[in-house]
Amino acid sequence: MKKELLTVKELAAELRMSPKSIQRAYRKGEIPVQWLGRMARFDLAKIRRAMERNGRSRMLRLNGNSTLQGATAGTSRRRAQPKAPGR
Repeated sequence: MKKELLTVKELAAELRMSPKSIQRAYRKGEIPVQWLGRMARFDLAKIRRAMERNGRSRMLRLNGNSTLQGATAGTSRRRAQPKAPGR
């Protein structure tokens, strides 16, 4: 069996994520990367294991089990405005 290494774009399409998220993950060391010169390549099986090990919520989305709506589970991200001082 031939070992296939994926590019950033191919991995992003396979995991249904943006290429920017893939780049961010390998730069933080969250997923393993293999460098061929200046080209980053990824083994899909190793990536899935690393994501499971890291407990990433992305794996939940891949399996269709996630109910979260964004980073804050649907709550507003705006900060509370300070009260105006009394006159």
